[in-house]
Amino acid sequence: MTEPKRGVCVVVGAGDGLGASVARAFACDGLAAVVTRRPSHFAEVQALAESIRAGGGEAHAFGLDARKEAEVVAFFDEVERTVGPIEVLVFNIGANVRFPVVETTAQVYAKVWEMAAFAGFLAGREAARVMAPRGRGTMLFTGATASLRGGSGFSAFSGAKHALRALAQSLARELGPKGVHVAHIVIDGAIDGAFIRGLMPDAAEKRAREEILIPDAIAKNYVWLHRQERSAWTFEMDLRPWTELW
Repeated sequence: MTEPKRGVCVVVGAGDGLGASVARAFACDGLAAVVTRRPSHFAEVQALAESIRAGGGEAHAFGLDARKEAEVVAFFDEVERTVGPIEVLVFNIGANVRFPVVETTAQVYAKVWEMAAFAGFLAGREAARVMAPRGRGTMLFTGATASLRGGSGFSAFSGAKHALRALAQSLARELGPKGVHVAHIVIDGAIDGAFIRGLMPDAAEKRAREEILIPDAIAKNYVWLHRQERSAWTFEMDLRPWTELW
């Protein structure tokens, strides 16, 4: 008799920081991690999958342009067919840019919206197609401070993140009664990683004092949200270090 396939956690936007930590956390929790980045970053996401497998987990790497509908549809079909039933979708594309509004071109604004909002819609729609008929599943959308308030220089990023939050709210209201848990996580602060360490010379010291968000600590909350009992589901969780001024 063929053994049933393991449930799958799809991480769209599995970079070397939070996305990687989330994939590892769900693999440790028993799901098969399917990690994606743009095809130009496939070698990096492949290395992530290999590291998860080296630690005893199951992982599969895919190159995916999450802004392209045909690719997203084909990707979800392939995962369901060849890996297993998708139990968790984590949408984690960042797209954080900062430009004065008069220097924000239409091309920049459209690209940020496509990455941080439109791609979230495509992923959420395709996940709904497979989760809702089964009456179970979890969708987790990574938000930011910009999801709740616009900042100077963040017209493109804030617009996209506000749109993603509204999408998550709509999905939660539509899909919750069908057994699908949708949650939006506001990451209010800097996340330790190569990008932040390039911007903040004292990032290593801040990490040692737990004054910036540590990816593995965030990831534990993603797994916890997935494991919540449905009588007490969380829609929105905000995470920040203890010293963050808010």
